[in-house]
Amino acid sequence: MNILEVQSRLAIAGLYSHAVDGVQGPRTAQAIQALFIARPYMKGDWRRWPAARRIVAAAQLFCMQDGIEVGEIDGLVGPQTLHAFEVYAARKRGIESAENWRDHEAPSVRQATLRSDRWPVQAQREMEKVFGPVGMNQTTLMLPRDYPLKIAWDRARSITRITCHEKVHDAAKRVFARVLDHYGPPQLSALGLDLFGGCLNVRRMRGGSAWSMHAWGVAFDFDPERNQLTWNRSRARFAQPAYERWWSLWEEEGFVSLGRARDFDWMHVQAARL
Repeated sequence: MNILEVQSRLAIAGLYSHAVDGVQGPRTAQAIQALFIARPYMKGDWRRWPAARRIVAAAQLFCMQDGIEVGEIDGLVGPQTLHAFEVYAARKRGIESAENWRDHEAPSVRQATLRSDRWPVQAQREMEKVFGPVGMNQTTLMLPRDYPLKIAWDRARSITRITCHEKVHDAAKRVFARVLDHYGPPQLSALGLDLFGGCLNVRRMRGGSAWSMHAWGVAFDFDPERNQLTWNRSRARFAQPAYERWWSLWEEEGFVSLGRARDFDWMHVQAARL
């Protein structure tokens, strides 16, 4: 969603009565401020945000208003926001398939080769049997000292801990330690293995109606910008040979790569069978 669309939606909301011209001027800024003030659930100190971030936050709000799951209204374009904007654009073109294409996924062609029998099938009933209700039974995973992660869409922020499900904690901790040992800090950075795209997030899966594996805190995303949801191996960075050991380390703990199994969402690895 671009500034022209934001101006158009502001005008429909009665907050903007000037030209829809794509100019990010003071009148547009005033209208966006009025939009934010009318929504007390806005998080963060949005008054300190630069103009470009406020435009993104306004677009996020309009997606939310239209029933499109967009995540936190923070003015940052992470993978959930990017998908929301794609769904919004598809709706404008009369295309509904962008919202639920994953409800009709083809069976995995690689599943039989993966050591994933230690985790349940990614169906709500099976997931709840093993992990309980979504968002519950979480714990803190402390990252190895030399392996801090950067938030992929806000790289000035680093983290040293992750919230994940208590049942995947030990397996994931072993993976991070072995990844660090194999690649070392310089290679982790060069390959984007230190760009964190999220773990626990109680939401529906992007492109589908079922609960995401992130809703149980059993999935991890990395470098989402260069491994976007719908990209296949011809575009996704994590499909390159340099990442073979990365994936094998996860698979040795039973985790499943959607990229290696179904050739999309190469950012994602999960403790659930397909």
